[in-house]
Amino acid sequence: MDEQRLIEIETALANHERALDELSKIVYEQGKEIGRLIEINKYLTDMLDKDVVKPLSEETPPPHY
Repeated sequence: MDEQRLIEIETALANHERALDELSKIVYEQGKEIGRLIEINKYLTDMLDKDVVKPLSEETPPPHY
């Protein structure tokens, strides 16, 4: 194998490693965001279950109506 071919393979490998690191960071951040959204969804679902939030049809209109 000639030296130029080896340099090309090493360069490609380095680029792949960099891309993999970037993708891993993105997946990690997305995982954190999904966890946060799950918590928010659970909170809102709990509020609905506790009847804190009423359907619009059951809401009393403001006094100026």
